[in-house]
Amino acid sequence: MAASRDKRHQPEDLEMEQGQRDRLRIRRRRNQQKPLIGQEESRKLPQPPDLRPQAIPVRGQIPRKPKPQSVSRILPQVQPLQPGSELNPQQPKLRIPRTNPFSPNVDAGRRRTVRTPIEAPAFPRPKQQVDTSNLRPSNKRLRMGGTIPVTPAPVGTGTRRVRQAPASVSPQSKKARSPRHSQKRPLSPFIHIIRLLILGIGIGAIVGTLLSALNPATQASDKVKETPKAEVQESPSEVNTGTPLALSQEIPELKAQMQTLAAEHPTLQPGVFLVDMDTGAYLDWQSNATFASASTIKVPILVAFFQDVDEGKIRLDEPLTMQPEMIAAGSGDLQYKQAGTQYTALEVATKMIIISDNTATNMLITRLGGAAVLNARFREWGLSATSINSPLPDVEGTNTTSPKDLGNLMSLVNQGKLVSLRSRDRLLDIMQRTQTNSLLPQGLGAGAIIAHKTGNIGSLLADVGLVDMPTGKRYLVAVMVKRPHNDATAEELIRQISRTVYDYFNQPRVTPSTTLTPSEGTATISQSLTSEDSVN
Repeated sequence: MAASRDKRHQPEDLEMEQGQRDRLRIRRRRNQQKPLIGQEESRKLPQPPDLRPQAIPVRGQIPRKPKPQSVSRILPQVQPLQPGSELNPQQPKLRIPRTNPFSPNVDAGRRRTVRTPIEAPAFPRPKQQVDTSNLRPSNKRLRMGGTIPVTPAPVGTGTRRVRQAPASVSPQSKKARSPRHSQKRPLSPFIHIIRLLILGIGIGAIVGTLLSALNPATQASDKVKETPKAEVQESPSEVNTGTPLALSQEIPELKAQMQTLAAEHPTLQPGVFLVDMDTGAYLDWQSNATFASASTIKVPILVAFFQDVDEGKIRLDEPLTMQPEMIAAGSGDLQYKQAGTQYTALEVATKMIIISDNTATNMLITRLGGAAVLNARFREWGLSATSINSPLPDVEGTNTTSPKDLGNLMSLVNQGKLVSLRSRDRLLDIMQRTQTNSLLPQGLGAGAIIAHKTGNIGSLLADVGLVDMPTGKRYLVAVMVKRPHNDATAEELIRQISRTVYDYFNQPRVTPSTTLTPSEGTATISQSLTSEDSVN
């Protein structure tokens, strides 16, 4: 026993045991100082970007600011299981995948494969653009950066937890996340005041305009200002239906001479209407009686033509076509022309008066709207006895008029109430060129000018005209005589009446005035009227 003990504690054995102990001690120190395999490499390796889907806020909602959580809530502490203890269901299970500890792409802290920058995808997954115009400015940082993921540290190690940096945001994504419309700034009170002033000025202007329009004094002044203009622009068709010229009194001397002439021709029935255009003195001998118009109906047709020219309904150079149904026998030369020939409107109107062309008359009646339209216009002018009942030639005498209608019509034309002054001058110029001058012109003196129109059928002879004397006096006269068929004494009677009237106005004496007081002259006029009634 003693020998064995001595043998065991020999110096060589002791030295061997001591060396083994030292080597074990050095190995333990190295193991304690040496970190876990992959831990240093995980620190050096770049962290991959967080590709998990981010929370997308709904438009119109303001995302709530996340409350800061402690590390203990984010990473619950994992207690090591004691032998024989039961598993706590509230504690999360730590799942450690089996990986190769020597792989260079292994994250020791999170136990997952890490993509190196070379292996990362070139194009990150596009994120949905969200309208963040309604979000508060305070949440801009949260919207731009998103949540910062925290990488839990491996359990059992004394190293600190590594906080991953937020993924880099490209300029395009920042532009997409930026609000489309900047937040409206509140308007200053100065702008509100300016708007109220502008609104008040506009309302005041509108109210002022309405009050001025409704003011009776303003309306009256406007009417006074517009009265002369209305008189100037008065339509020629608006005429007085009464006597166009204010008649003063009847001329007794001419009345007596007319009775004498009528007594000398008992087979004739004359009708005479005469007016002094300067004083209004007149002679009325059965002027309201209705006579066959013959060609004197062409005078109101000529007035209607120039009235339409003034109103722009017809042009003087307008071509009028002669249709076969318009061709009429009797006076005029258009009846010998070929049907379908065209003439200007002024040429047709001129032939109707100068040579008393019946075909030209029918052409104008058709162009002016027909006989019914013209008859209605004659009624508007106050011509009660004037009417077109048949196309020309009217040998039977169905077309009618009266000496007073023709006299009133010439008086209206002379005053420019039916036509313009320019059309009046044209009309009178045409009537002064009448080729048949065997009636009224034969009773005038040298130097007198007459614009007239004759009418001649078997049962009637007539002439109406406006006479300008060398003394400057103007008067109108209309004479119509019913006669036996083609009785030549009717022509002589019209010449005598024209000579009597011209001599009366050519005498150097004062004609009866409108200011004559009731006296012996009035009694004479009444007596002559009574005698006229007895003759009728």
